[in-house]
Amino acid sequence: MGGTAQHKILSFLPHLGLACLKICDMKDTVFELAILGSGSGGNSALITTENCRILVDIGFSARQICQRLGALGVTPDSLNAILLTHEHGDHTAGLDVFSRKFKVPIYCNRLTAEALRGQGIAANAPWTIFTTGASFTIRDLDLQTFYVPHDAVDPVGFIASSGYGSVGFLTDLGFATKLVQERIREVHTLVVETNHDERKLQDDPKRPWSVKQRILSRHGHLSNHAAATLVANIAGNYLERVILGHLSRDCNTQELALGEMERLGLDRLELFCAQQHEVSPRFAIGRTLPEATDLADLAKIAEQVDPVAYHQAYDYHTQYTLNLQWDAL
Repeated sequence: MGGTAQHKILSFLPHLGLACLKICDMKDTVFELAILGSGSGGNSALITTENCRILVDIGFSARQICQRLGALGVTPDSLNAILLTHEHGDHTAGLDVFSRKFKVPIYCNRLTAEALRGQGIAANAPWTIFTTGASFTIRDLDLQTFYVPHDAVDPVGFIASSGYGSVGFLTDLGFATKLVQERIREVHTLVVETNHDERKLQDDPKRPWSVKQRILSRHGHLSNHAAATLVANIAGNYLERVILGHLSRDCNTQELALGEMERLGLDRLELFCAQQHEVSPRFAIGRTLPEATDLADLAKIAEQVDPVAYHQAYDYHTQYTLNLQWDAL
């Protein structure tokens, strides 16, 4: 992008008050996501920006986490935060040992912290408590949290944004509420659970009916069909990639999960199925911006930089109108 267009965008963005001001050098900035593993036996992911590394959940042993980080060339003591979605063991199994060894700050809401510390888990670790629904920043990563229905004390989904991209995390939920759908409508990459195939779950001889009812309930887990329907509902101008996760070992397969997405015509998106025992490739979260040819393009380009922050800015600045003669341009 030429110098004049770059100056125009840089002037436009701070005037609008977007959350991503500090990453506006107008190069094709991206951040990265890797799934350390996902399934009923453990879940964890790594988000990496230019200035921070954040672990999302820590559902494997501390040793396993260290090994999987090592496969990505990341040392545990280089992490800046551990972000917890909820307190269940398949998302927190390694927290106690890992936090005692590496003292990485833990981010979660109050009820999740109380549930874990009440069990003596990471009692002396550095905790940062946020309110569900809050937005906050960890170095150069903007995070927005929101409630999801699941059988935990206060489970959250979240959106992580940096530079020109955003990723949504929906790892455990029984039902995609209107709030959930609105929050993730403008992400570029979505991590969503496809926990089970409904028929395989109903026919499973290992699980009692009470467990099946819990999984199928609105506070349980998304089926392949429910997840694919959610993706179809929010797929539009922004969504480019869907990572399927949290597959049940007994009641689902990669082929069934991907097949349901394809059946609803979602194979036009980049689809990837995360595995329980394998670290995923690194996914680049971002997009290349079009060239700005005149002032009328600026608002459209600003929206593509970070649509989540862009629309949040307008929510708080409904009286604002851009003066196209603003002399800073």
